[in-house]
Amino acid sequence: MDTTDSIITFDENGVCDHCNGFYKDILPNWHTDERGRQALQKIVDKIKREGKGKDFDCIMGVSGGIDSSYLMYIAKEEFGLRPLVFHVDAGWNSQIAVNNIEKLIDSLGLDLYTEVIDWEEIKDLQLAYFKSGVPHIDVPQDHAFFAMMYNFADKYKVKYILTGANYSTECIRNPMEWMYFQSDSTQLKDIHKKFGQRPLVNFPLTSILWHKVYLRYIKGVTVVKPLNYVPYIQEEAMQLLVDRFGWQRYPQKHFESRFTRFYESYWLPEKFGYDTRKVKYSSLILTEQMTREEALEKLSHPTYNKETIAHEFEYVATKLGISVDELQGYMDSPNKSYRDYKSQERIYLLGARVMRLLGLERGGKR
Repeated sequence: MDTTDSIITFDENGVCDHCNGFYKDILPNWHTDERGRQALQKIVDKIKREGKGKDFDCIMGVSGGIDSSYLMYIAKEEFGLRPLVFHVDAGWNSQIAVNNIEKLIDSLGLDLYTEVIDWEEIKDLQLAYFKSGVPHIDVPQDHAFFAMMYNFADKYKVKYILTGANYSTECIRNPMEWMYFQSDSTQLKDIHKKFGQRPLVNFPLTSILWHKVYLRYIKGVTVVKPLNYVPYIQEEAMQLLVDRFGWQRYPQKHFESRFTRFYESYWLPEKFGYDTRKVKYSSLILTEQMTREEALEKLSHPTYNKETIAHEFEYVATKLGISVDELQGYMDSPNKSYRDYKSQERIYLLGARVMRLLGLERGGKR
């Protein structure tokens, strides 16, 4: 991590606040040995008890990426859970992602439930984010993913949601100026009001108070992160999935979506100078899955493939129904940030402080 994170700080030893946060806050409280497994087993036993007689005992969001794919495997094979696999199709799935999901579903004998987002509405919302000039143009996809899964849990009275979020590959978080909170419906509505062309009738919405407070403490919906309780080494997990299921690798984490691939490999670094690989590699360095030298060598190469970027650029423009010149115009327009639009930032920051004080959230103190 470097000063492309504008609020990064370094101590007298030259260690940044991201790393110090990991060593002081996450590492001492993160157990993937027998302690972690026993803690997870207690949660699993409770999920099984409460799920008796039902078609499934929990739901699990799956994108086809490594975290959710490995979670699907251990939930079924190692802990005997009966998850309903929940997938949201935003219109940008890569063929590799589709194949990976199908292979795991078929091999593990699980049921897949797919929600399809209204294409015309999300397309209009994504264009609004391009026009707004903010870095975080992937929010419409992510917001819909969260909202649809929480709406499903509320509608069908599902008490447990399993997620692939984890410390092993995500202990360092993207700075807020790079990737603002995906679930902030206030900002989403403000950007859409200013730049959108059609009403959001079918697009799913959520809010921090609804899914973090109402669903959790009133409706009793619990989010479980199993990968935080067991050893999770990314390379070993990928190789296991490759060997057992014919799972295909991606060039980079989160590249199961073609929109996210364009956003992280081209939009963010070329327009704003934000290279999300620094965050990903920093996490792997701290969890001893990569050396700093290996990371620096990888960072010396471009984030995107120079030979294919013109095709990717044209693909994104065509799918959004605009010309290449119009998309280039958004690339060249003045840069904005989440601070230029209405938001619930104060609520998020206050909630995060409370959660950390209660020991319910660790890391990411920014």
